[in-house]
Amino acid sequence: MPVRRRTGVVCGAGVVAAGLLAGHGLVPQTAVRAGSLLETFLPWVGLAVPVLLVVAAIVRSWTALAAALVPAVVWAVLFGPLLLPAADARGAGLVVAQHNVSDENADPAGTARALRDAGPDLVALEELTPAALPVYEATLADTYPHHAVDGSVGLWSRHPLRDVRPVDLRPAGLSDPGWRRGLRATAATPHGDVAVYVAHLPSVRIGASGLRSAWRDESARRLGRVLAAEPLERVVLAGDLNSTLDDRALSPVTDRLTGPRTGLAFSWPASLPLARIDQILSRGGTITGVRTLPATGSDHLPVVARVAFRQVRSA
Repeated sequence: MPVRRRTGVVCGAGVVAAGLLAGHGLVPQTAVRAGSLLETFLPWVGLAVPVLLVVAAIVRSWTALAAALVPAVVWAVLFGPLLLPAADARGAGLVVAQHNVSDENADPAGTARALRDAGPDLVALEELTPAALPVYEATLADTYPHHAVDGSVGLWSRHPLRDVRPVDLRPAGLSDPGWRRGLRATAATPHGDVAVYVAHLPSVRIGASGLRSAWRDESARRLGRVLAAEPLERVVLAGDLNSTLDDRALSPVTDRLTGPRTGLAFSWPASLPLARIDQILSRGGTITGVRTLPATGSDHLPVVARVAFRQVRSA
C-alpha cells in the first residue's frame, strides 16, 4: 500500500476514534442500543491511539502522527482527570463501600471481612441470598450495629438507621413479587441526616442482536423518579447499576446525582475489569475519589469512595 494511502487510513481512523469519543452522545440507540453499548466501554476507544501511533511511525508520516494524536487529546480531556490522585476530603465525610457480592459467592465470610477491614462507614451489598445473609450479619455485626435488608439488597451502617423502606425498581414486564432490589434509609450521621439508597438494576445482555437493556433502562427511570422526590438535602446512592456513568440510559439517575471526579476503578468482571458498573453517587456532597478493593468470591470487585459534604450539621 502506498505511503499516501496508509497515511489516509491513519487519518481516517483517527477522525473516527476522536468522533466516537467526543460525539458518543450522537450515536443513535437504534434497535441494538448502539449508543449505550459504545458508552459502556467508551474509555477503551482510546486503545486506537497506540495502534495509530505505531502505524504512523511505520509509514514515517507527520500527518499520520498528528491524526493519531487527535483522539489522544480527546481521550485525555474526557478521562485524564480520572487518573489524577484523589483530593483529600476536608472535614466532614463518609466512606462508603459498595459490592455486588454474587449469589454464587462461596466465601461470604471472607467477603464480609474484606469489606469490614476497609473501614467504611456504610456498606451496601447486592445479590444477598437467604443462605449467605446470616453470615454477613454475623461478620459485620460488631462494626456495623445498624443494618437493613430488603430482598437481595442490604445496608450496614456505623450510624443509626431509620425510615427504612423498600424502593420498587421492578420493571413492568417482571411479575415476580420476590424481585426486590432497592431500599432507602435515613442514616443519622455526625454530618447530618443522609438519605442512603441501595439499588441493583437489572442485568443487560450483549449478543448478536446488540445490547438488550430494556428492563435496566426502565428501572433507571423508576429510580430517577424516586431520587427526584427525595426531600433530604444529602443523598448517597450505592449500587450495581449495570452500566457506566457515560451511558445515557442512566441519565435519569446521573442528572440528579454526581459521581467521582477522580479514579477509574473498573469493577467488572473481577477477573479482568473492563468497566465500573458498581457506582457510588451523591447529592449535596462530592465524591472525592473512588477505588476498588482486591477480589473477593464475587465476579465484581468491591468499590470504596469517600463522600465529602459541603456543610456540616448535627444529626
